[in-house]
Amino acid sequence: MSGPFDALRTQLLGAAEALAGGPAALPDILSGIVDDVDHALREPLEIFPVCHHSPASAVAMVRRLRELQPKVIYLELCEDLAPLLTELRNCRLPVALQAFASELSGFPVESAPLSVIAPITEASAEYQAISYALETPGVELVLVDRSTDHVFQWQPEVPSSEGTASEEDDLHGDAVGVEIGDLRPRFAELEEHLLHHGRVRHWSEWWDQYVEQPLAGADYDTYRQVMVLIGSLFRRLAPHDSRRFASDEDRERYMWTRIREHLATSGAAPGDCLYVCGAFHAASRLPEVGSAPGTPDFAITPRTGTTWLYGLIPSSQSAIEAQFGLAPGSVSIAGATWQKSLTRTGLKPFQLDGQKGGKKRAAVKLPAPVAATAVEDHLTGYLSGPPALDGLDEEELRGWCVDIVRLARRNGYLASTADAIAVFETSILLAGMRGRARPTPYDFQDAAVTCIEKDAVPGRRDVRRLCEILLGGDRIGQVGYAALPPLARDVYDRLAPLGLNLEQRSIQRALLDLAANPELAACSQLLWMLRYLLPDHAVRPIMGSRKLGEKHIQESWDLDLGRHQRTIIELGYEGVTVEQVLEQRLRRAAWDPKATAATALTAVEDSLLFLHSPRLTDELGARAVELLAAERTVDGAPEVLRRIRRLLAHYRSSAPTLPAWCESFVKTGYAHYCTLLPSAFVADDTGVRQVGAMLGFLFSMESLALSLGCDRAQLEIAVRQSHPESPAKIALLWAARHQLGVLPLADLRATVDDLLGNPLIVPAFPQYVVGFIQSLESVPRLSPFVVETLSKAFARLPDPVLLPWLPSLITTLKDQAAELVPVLTREAGRTFPGTLAGVDAWVAPWNAPPRKARAAAVATAPGAGPAGALLAAHPVTADAVAGLLGCEGEWAAPAAVPEGAAAVALLTAHPETAGAVALLIGA
Repeated sequence: MSGPFDALRTQLLGAAEALAGGPAALPDILSGIVDDVDHALREPLEIFPVCHHSPASAVAMVRRLRELQPKVIYLELCEDLAPLLTELRNCRLPVALQAFASELSGFPVESAPLSVIAPITEASAEYQAISYALETPGVELVLVDRSTDHVFQWQPEVPSSEGTASEEDDLHGDAVGVEIGDLRPRFAELEEHLLHHGRVRHWSEWWDQYVEQPLAGADYDTYRQVMVLIGSLFRRLAPHDSRRFASDEDRERYMWTRIREHLATSGAAPGDCLYVCGAFHAASRLPEVGSAPGTPDFAITPRTGTTWLYGLIPSSQSAIEAQFGLAPGSVSIAGATWQKSLTRTGLKPFQLDGQKGGKKRAAVKLPAPVAATAVEDHLTGYLSGPPALDGLDEEELRGWCVDIVRLARRNGYLASTADAIAVFETSILLAGMRGRARPTPYDFQDAAVTCIEKDAVPGRRDVRRLCEILLGGDRIGQVGYAALPPLARDVYDRLAPLGLNLEQRSIQRALLDLAANPELAACSQLLWMLRYLLPDHAVRPIMGSRKLGEKHIQESWDLDLGRHQRTIIELGYEGVTVEQVLEQRLRRAAWDPKATAATALTAVEDSLLFLHSPRLTDELGARAVELLAAERTVDGAPEVLRRIRRLLAHYRSSAPTLPAWCESFVKTGYAHYCTLLPSAFVADDTGVRQVGAMLGFLFSMESLALSLGCDRAQLEIAVRQSHPESPAKIALLWAARHQLGVLPLADLRATVDDLLGNPLIVPAFPQYVVGFIQSLESVPRLSPFVVETLSKAFARLPDPVLLPWLPSLITTLKDQAAELVPVLTREAGRTFPGTLAGVDAWVAPWNAPPRKARAAAVATAPGAGPAGALLAAHPVTADAVAGLLGCEGEWAAPAAVPEGAAAVALLTAHPETAGAVALLIGA
């Protein structure tokens, strides 16, 4: 039986035989693509092949829908996204259908969250089919592609969201894109060959030049046959052993199985149906493909236990290009081509009623359906004849050149009328060099870059970006209020008192005078929660902060919620209110397998700042105690110390008693750090900062821990068992022994002086200094001694040791002891003279000569009687006080002078002070 494509098949086989020495598979490929076209056209259920966001496909779809007026449309789109389609009425295109899952079952937990998006633009055949089906009574729209769950089931590897970071303008984030009508060579050498011989730079330009433009004015039969031909060619040249090809075949089996199921249950006739799919799938010859009775079905695997949430998110033309690897500006050019085709052909496209952002169009009255005609060969004439090229449209090109010069001047370029003429002529020249009768937008872009962008970009946008703006710009979609999830609507409602248009895609300043308008306190609370949950640029405080114990009466905010609508929508997938989402995230962080005690304390602090839920705070605090007891390292000790100090200070100032979890945390931490202290001192992987933080916890929490029943002997034993080897940790141990009263300050000072006098130890002395600085975390009263040690180091260390150490000292203070620098600065301010004149006569306290005992002066000194008697009665205390004040002396013999002469000598020198002290103590 002869077919309509026999002549074409014979012609192609003859051409293959004429290629002497050609590949043996060439005849099979050439005849196979004709067979694929013939097979697709013989299918009783009409297959409509499309390309992703193709204006030619959209124009052909509008024409075919008016002619055929199908009762059922089968669309290649994830079947579980069907309920979202009606919400497109409330949106401004482009938007994307999204399926989102944060709690996984059947997939690796570390890959959460999973997200699938399917973008919809007005210049696409899919949107035209959706609009026709939803606006035409009696028409059923059936989505037949695999579910979003199967998208990840069939992927070679489920992508992990860790380490991904989306740019500010990438509205799709790290979602997996589902392309409707994917049509691109799967064979890299083929794509490279087409680009080289087509004299283009990227695939989008080749498609526009050699497929999009020729098919823009073609009749439906020609369009359909050419698209199936291209899909068949790419299919036959694709690597069949790849996982992607196997997944595509499974998708085709899946879709046709769903189609046959619907035909059987609904009783619809195949002649009244239309199947919209990618041209790659339209050329399939699998046994499971077809609507004929008896065609084997595909065994569809069950879904996993993952719960998927669905919604609409805003999209943009640049986001679509980035998501699917299209050339920058290609979607903008496609939109401009779509509008031009509508103007040229006079077609009235289908549009959802009330569609935001679309032009108001009158209801389309459909003509009587056109009966199907016999299949005829339109490929032979299309392939053998020259393409019908449009001539040069000088008016259009001239308008582009004038407008690009105007845009360039607004953006800082020194462009003029001469540049407009140069762009015009260069566009024609480039088109001629590339074999084109009419310059394309891509030729115009290249010409504009060549003639206007000389050597630098004066502003934020280069000329190529300006060309994209000129040809349509980066159109950005928006999800309407009615299509938002409950959480997003709740956010807009609660922020309504601010009186701002939160849907506007620009930064808006919100001023909150909480003293004059107390009702805005709820808005402030919500903004701080959004600040915690959303990216930094979405909600940014200009004036005001949220910390424990702080309360502001005025706040100022920069709000950019319009451009971060996607993130707010995805919050709605996690809960009904912002408070619920925040609570879930805090719990998730505290109970994460990698959580530490510091992580749980952070969650405790955040719960106090944002939620004011005592029950949740107590649960998180109990979790912090549990995590602290289970830790085997002390890496988080500095963060633990910093946060527990802040929390204790907050509770002491705001509550009559400490919560039970705080007391338990202090007791557990005291015993825990005492146990780990000896091993931390000798462990090479434990830093000085961590050991200093441990000692800071033990000493600063000691009084509270002892009042709760802890034993101080445990700390003393731990310090006694510690035997560090590194100089910095040795200095920390000395500080700890001094705090425990085992090492007096005089002995510590003498030890440091011995180190400075030992030439073998001098090169390592800076490490001792670092240890002493870190000891201020646990023994803050050593700050005068640390200033003294630093001064001695600067004065006595040789330059080969001192100069290389100074940069590391600065970086160490900045990175590990930033909070200790103010302590050292204040102490240095008390020690050193405050004026330049005082420097010359100043003598360091540690270099001052010791005071000698002056027994005779003591006996006759005015005002020394009561104070002298007091000191003589307590000689040990007098010696200790004198030593702390740096006044050394000797007690005279009892017969010569009374006891306490060394201290009385100090009082003799300062009689007024002595009298005041004696008066205070009642002596």
